[in-house]
Amino acid sequence: MEVLGRLLGMLAVLLVGAGLRSTGALNATRTARLNAAAYYVALPALVFVGTYDQSIADLLSAELFVGSLIVLFATGTIAWIASRDRLSTDRRSVAIIQSYHSNLGYLGLPLVAATFDARVTAIASVLLGFVTLVQLPLTIVVLSSFGRADTDIGRELAALATNPVLLALLAGLAVGSVGATFPDGVAAGLDALGSLALPLALLCVGAALQIDADAVELEAVGSIVALKLCCMPLLAWAVFSALSVDGATFTAGVVMFGMPTAVSTYVYASELGGDAEFASLNVFATTVASVGSLFVLITLLG
Repeated sequence: MEVLGRLLGMLAVLLVGAGLRSTGALNATRTARLNAAAYYVALPALVFVGTYDQSIADLLSAELFVGSLIVLFATGTIAWIASRDRLSTDRRSVAIIQSYHSNLGYLGLPLVAATFDARVTAIASVLLGFVTLVQLPLTIVVLSSFGRADTDIGRELAALATNPVLLALLAGLAVGSVGATFPDGVAAGLDALGSLALPLALLCVGAALQIDADAVELEAVGSIVALKLCCMPLLAWAVFSALSVDGATFTAGVVMFGMPTAVSTYVYASELGGDAEFASLNVFATTVASVGSLFVLITLLG
């Protein structure tokens, strides 16, 4: 019941964000400030605290790396096949990217940190880092290939070099590799900042969600929800089981890949020629439905 309560609390904060946006209390400027606080402060602090006292050799295994790539590309391939001849070009590109592009940073890592132990959180931080390096470029390439908008792919990819989450991950792993220690007060302060990542992120996600009831296509939306919340974590379960990874790696991999579609896919779809309304609807649907699917996953994983 504790897990269910936590997930329902997550949904409640998400809906509060949506409600504050609808009343005008959380306007675009305030949402941008909250987003900046989560993206540049709270989430990097969470990543750093989760990795600075861990050795990279103990966290990053070949099985985790290979298994994650298999899950990512297998899900995208299934979505590409499933959407062929069923959706328009701008919707097909969105369907493909939203099947695999998970909300690992804003929801995945904070939820793992709030639910599991330090080792699972550290592995989830590493997974967040290298999967981001794969799924972001892949999303840009897919949308650019299908879309009609002109974009500088090189510029979009170069932005990864200044990604604060990746920089925090590299810093944490570097500190962990040399065995440096921090005063208790500093570590506690960073831990407190990291604990703000989930509520801040949920408010931002809620404020960004938009839904047009007239634009709902239940079959199309349902297929994306099924791919993202059922197919992808089941693939992760099968792949990591076949690779015989340890329990912490298995838990981190399955839960992280069970996250809903990232809100950033809506932004990329808007910029790169995808169907933005369709993308927003899918983000909303997968985020709300993930409360049930994550409850099942976390309960099964103990």
